[in-house]
Amino acid sequence: MIDIIEEFGLDAGRVWTALNSRGPLAATQLMEDTSLRTHELYAAIGWLARENKISKDRELYKLDETNLTGKIGRDAGKIWKLLATGSKVDTTYISKLTEMNERDTYSALGWLAREDKIQIKR
Repeated sequence: MIDIIEEFGLDAGRVWTALNSRGPLAATQLMEDTSLRTHELYAAIGWLARENKISKDRELYKLDETNLTGKIGRDAGKIWKLLATGSKVDTTYISKLTEMNERDTYSALGWLAREDKIQIKR
């Protein structure tokens, strides 16, 4: 059985492969091409942003030096501060506690997962 952090990495590989073969794509196209659900896609984007491999130009994602560090990095910092208190928080509540939308939450979780800073249990 693959753990969820490993899944984030595999999903990031699927996104990278789609962008590498097709070029810039919108999120909806990426989900269609990779068969990822919304939260899986955004976790993969966060992972790739932490690896400095993905950027966004208007509505299109592409393989390039990232321009997403500011937003995703700040959001990851919010989650990290929440978790640093020793709190064990269900992922469904992280968005509420940090006042972030679900997409931003999962991008930040993908970032933190790539840094091996979080543990997520199903």
